[in-house]
Amino acid sequence: MEEKIRNEEILEEVYKSKTSSESADKLVEKYLPFIKTQTAKFINRIPREGEDDELSIAMLAFHESVLNYERNRGAFLTFSALNIKNRLIDYYRKEKRHKNIISLDVSNSDNDTKALIDTIADEKNETEELELRSSVKDEILLFSKELLNFELTLTDIADNCPKQERTLNACHKALSFAKENNEVMETFLRTKKIPMTLISKGSDISLKTLERHRKYLAALLLAYTNGFEIIRGHIKQINPKKGADEK
Repeated sequence: MEEKIRNEEILEEVYKSKTSSESADKLVEKYLPFIKTQTAKFINRIPREGEDDELSIAMLAFHESVLNYERNRGAFLTFSALNIKNRLIDYYRKEKRHKNIISLDVSNSDNDTKALIDTIADEKNETEELELRSSVKDEILLFSKELLNFELTLTDIADNCPKQERTLNACHKALSFAKENNEVMETFLRTKKIPMTLISKGSDISLKTLERHRKYLAALLLAYTNGFEIIRGHIKQINPKKGADEK
């Protein structure tokens, strides 16, 4: 009960800050210890104000979380923590692209499955890469845990992914409608079931197509609720096998 009351107090501050820059600045200042903690998890030390770019990135990410948060996205602090982590990951990736002359995406000729980023003997890069991998691992573990509440696993998602590009596009059109519809998202989180008929009518996608890929849709909807940007990007980038038959 105490946790619920605390969460409601936070949400009251968040929604007030959406329309008041002064309130938003005060909220960032109030939760600066939280922001520093999330940054410290990423850089493995206490960040220094005015010196560490990572802290500035985290503060901006927290402010962004305030502006983008909706109740159907779960607890605000969990949502903002994931957003901070994802923004720091994006920052590190951009830094790598600027600092390295060679493309880190080019495969090593001795092992096509191993990217050059894994072979560069630079201590700083290796440390940063470990941080990235750790963050990805943390998000996967959290996402996997939440999937269990919906009786889903990561294997279910892979097996249920659309195999044709047109079907994939249809699913994403349905998802676009669903994630912008509060009734759909609230029903999904409350019942742990997708309101397929409502989504089908709202997106003009056949119910048969949606039912065939129910698990895939459920996983992406869940990813939209709590800022799972790494997970969402990975699932959405799974390329359909063109020409494959939908069964």
